[in-house]
Amino acid sequence: MMAGKTGYKTFKGGIHPPYKKELASAKAIVEAPVPHEVLIPLSQHIGAPNDPLVSQGDRVGLGQKIGASEAFVSAPVHSSVAGTVKEITEVTGFTGAPAKCIVITSDANQPDFERKPGKELDSFSDEELRAIAREAGLVGMGGAAFPTHVKLTPPKDKPVDMVIINAVECEPYLTCDHRTMLERPSDLVQGLKLLLKATGAKKGIIGIEANKMDAVDIMRSAIAGEPDLSVEVMEVKYPEGAEKMLISALTGRKVPPGKLPSEVGCLVQNVGTAVALFEAAAWGKPLYERVLTVTGPGIKEPSNLLARIGTPVSALVEACGGIVGEPARLIVGGPMTGWAQPDDSAPIVKGTSGILALTADVVDVGSEEECVRCGKCVDVCPMFLLPNFIVQAAKNGQWDRAEMWGALDCFECGCCSFTCPAYIPHVDYVREAKAGIAAAKRG
Repeated sequence: MMAGKTGYKTFKGGIHPPYKKELASAKAIVEAPVPHEVLIPLSQHIGAPNDPLVSQGDRVGLGQKIGASEAFVSAPVHSSVAGTVKEITEVTGFTGAPAKCIVITSDANQPDFERKPGKELDSFSDEELRAIAREAGLVGMGGAAFPTHVKLTPPKDKPVDMVIINAVECEPYLTCDHRTMLERPSDLVQGLKLLLKATGAKKGIIGIEANKMDAVDIMRSAIAGEPDLSVEVMEVKYPEGAEKMLISALTGRKVPPGKLPSEVGCLVQNVGTAVALFEAAAWGKPLYERVLTVTGPGIKEPSNLLARIGTPVSALVEACGGIVGEPARLIVGGPMTGWAQPDDSAPIVKGTSGILALTADVVDVGSEEECVRCGKCVDVCPMFLLPNFIVQAAKNGQWDRAEMWGALDCFECGCCSFTCPAYIPHVDYVREAKAGIAAAKRG
């Protein structure tokens, strides 16, 4: 564990970008309008893609499972509306890659989700909770979208003794986790207790950055009388919420390169995922909607929305009053790790935490120049990599050298790109290197 200048727990490296959370942090979560049409990608997770369970013309109900896979590392998808399957087709997803989607035309009158009465939460076994997480299609909702039931099944020789709720939300502009803590603290605590039950862990920690002290106070009240749970205040620094950084700051444990948190007895879950596990266990609700932040100087009314999975970006921007000014960049996700969009047609998925419209006055869009060897990218890298060397290897198509310099250990936080005076898009090169390494290994 390491304490920063503020005395709060933190890690070595990182940056302090303008956080701009005040645009939406005071906006309570509201339900977004149900769109006329949803486009639900069959693959919204790390792992095997799903096969469709419906066909063109089929009627589907709200929450009905419409795509699944027999593979262990996978997560089914569910209809986010009641309606009719218009087609199963390929569209361009938010990453720019083609995504096979089930397109559903929504009924004019949408039913409310019917909560199914279940067992007392403390009566579920670990096996039942893993099965519930899988059936509900739960994944990490902070962006990585790793199937939750897989995380809840650590290797038998690597037992988990600590569950960490990642409530840091260090990405600038985003406030959906903050609002969830303020508005649903009890549900988050119940989700954390279910995670402890599923893993057999004895201790749960909720890590929150010091720029959310109202959430710290509320969550500390919510865990009163729970001796195995605690709330820890973290230094405000990016990427404080990255899994390995968070574990290091809170526990002092170091996850080895290429290894998972279970290697050091930890499991990390996002706020939204913990609440979704509570909903799945208590109500039988699958993951067909999520809270996300639509914000930025280019959005007329920045908001935190509860939106149906598969809703086009355009519909959510419209729900927030539309675009104002001249947007220089539309991003799905946050400004550091999100994906710039060529238009607003892509659908949101389970891991979409935000939609961001930036105007030209806040976006420095300088052209890429030659590296000036300043070493700033090395100084801020929280993984202690050499981003400049990875970039050079990627430019030359030297995938073996890119791997040697740690491209696969990079989690694409963007600290290097943020600090670079030569405007080098390091993360783009890292992504290119990862694809090249994978292709080379496939032969």
